[in-house]
Amino acid sequence: MAKLNIVLFEPEIPANTGNIGRTCVATGTRLHLIEPLGFRLNEKSVKRAGMDYWEHLDVTRYINYEDFLAKNPGAKIYMASTKAPRCYTEVQYEPDCYIMFGKESGGIPEEILLENQETAVRIPMMEEIRSLNLGNSVAIVLYEALRQNQFSQMQLEGHLTKYDWK
Repeated sequence: MAKLNIVLFEPEIPANTGNIGRTCVATGTRLHLIEPLGFRLNEKSVKRAGMDYWEHLDVTRYINYEDFLAKNPGAKIYMASTKAPRCYTEVQYEPDCYIMFGKESGGIPEEILLENQETAVRIPMMEEIRSLNLGNSVAIVLYEALRQNQFSQMQLEGHLTKYDWK
């Protein structure tokens, strides 16, 4: 079964990574963390943000970007950046693609973006805003990729606990 992949390049804020981890568990998405991390994964703030879902997270760590590339040969990687030339809705996300997000303080390094211009995407926002919160950015782009793939394997209908929908 194909799974989407979220890649965090050198994340710095534990609460963001915890929230992203929870989103990944809720969507059946793999999480990839490229070191150095700005925190330890056993920190309470990571686990608190991910709540009791962290133990169910499919997560892989890499010592650096080169290690990530070596261990995922041929991966189709979309680079989410405020500096990207096109909107995140203008691409077709494959069911097993990787969507990379940069560290909170500086994003994905420009050298990496330049090498991946054809897969660099951005979330539109007002010009005076530097960026959105990392957790929000991941959710926005991930759910577009999931929508394009018909929310494969996901529960599409909710149910009331005390009543039935009419």
